[in-house]
Amino acid sequence: MCDRESNRDKSSVELGDIFRLHGQTYSQNNILTPQQHRVINAISNCRTSALGGHIEQCDHCNDIHISYNSCRNRHCPKCQSLKTAKWLEDRKQELLPVPYFHVVFTLPHELNILVLYNKKELYSCLLQSAWETIKKLGQDPKRLGGLMGMMAILHTWGQNLSEHNHAHCIVPGGALVDGKKWRPSKSNYLFPVKAMSQIFRGIFISSLRSLYKNKQLAIPNDLNTKTDLSIKKNFDAVLDSLMKKPWVVYAKEPFAGPEKLLDYLGRYVNKIAISNNRILSCDEKSVTFKWRDYSDNNKVKIMKLKPEEFIRRFLRHVVPSGFMRIRFFGFLANAVKKGNIAIIRQLLSYHPSVNEDPGRKKDVQTLMLELTGIDITLCPKCKKGHLHTIQEIQSKFGNTKFDTS
Repeated sequence: MCDRESNRDKSSVELGDIFRLHGQTYSQNNILTPQQHRVINAISNCRTSALGGHIEQCDHCNDIHISYNSCRNRHCPKCQSLKTAKWLEDRKQELLPVPYFHVVFTLPHELNILVLYNKKELYSCLLQSAWETIKKLGQDPKRLGGLMGMMAILHTWGQNLSEHNHAHCIVPGGALVDGKKWRPSKSNYLFPVKAMSQIFRGIFISSLRSLYKNKQLAIPNDLNTKTDLSIKKNFDAVLDSLMKKPWVVYAKEPFAGPEKLLDYLGRYVNKIAISNNRILSCDEKSVTFKWRDYSDNNKVKIMKLKPEEFIRRFLRHVVPSGFMRIRFFGFLANAVKKGNIAIIRQLLSYHPSVNEDPGRKKDVQTLMLELTGIDITLCPKCKKGHLHTIQEIQSKFGNTKFDTS
């Protein structure tokens, strides 16, 4: 697959440059998982001649352009635009005429080391616990008394690339009661934050104890500096201490219409730990990047790290192969989503405009133009003509494909 738009907007320093300069040395000096090795290899070769590409010519000014193929790895900052465009097109077909709420569930930092050793189990536990919290409150007869729907997006990083495990949850404002009645929430209020925090904490800790009891967790020897308790020697005591502190659940303002929701999803759904436009410089001794300090009035600051430390931080956010970072729950669960959306729309007398040919798959150019406003075929030189492929460039890897998970 080739993404011409990214070649035009190439920043001066990119993540791929850092891996090409320091990735091999880091791999030789550190123990990495096979997935982390694949990420370094894929991003290092992304949009380079190594992966092949196309030679294109403008039909107006005849200028020649070379577009190299993308690695398609989901941790690559240059390979998300098309994937996001296709995903957003599907979400557009599922919108309901109701307010959408944004709730963020965050794990305490005391659990970071445990998460690092048990990514698949605890990432899943985080997403499931967030859903169980929304589900429980939605089923309360004193509240909505029905089945909620939710989309959850896993993020594992903070702005400075440190571990910050949290889930962004998008919740339609209402519940489906007995499969035949829609009960709306208030337009500006979903559930009390304190109640969500307490329920989320209890569900997650209970799930964690169950995993531990069933010997499904790898327990590190590292010292838990927040509590001065060794997780391995004092597992139950660590969990008891976490039950005594408030957990962070943040309810943001509801989205002002479906356009704002789609705009948010377009920016965050396939977001990775750091984008290329935040990287300022890279040399033999350091990597410098911008970050936003939320604890200091959201000030934008500059951070300089040794290359090995920057790569270490980035690779900690590589998710397990095949892990689904985006999940749907309740009446939006994949198995029942189509039918439930049709029922709810009928109950709300909502009849959205239908595509002239809903079965027709839109091509890459159409999707990018409709959803991002970018014409990826437009000649970057004359801005009038369009690019057409005149020759293919073979990849040095032949037909070998990188792991895109």
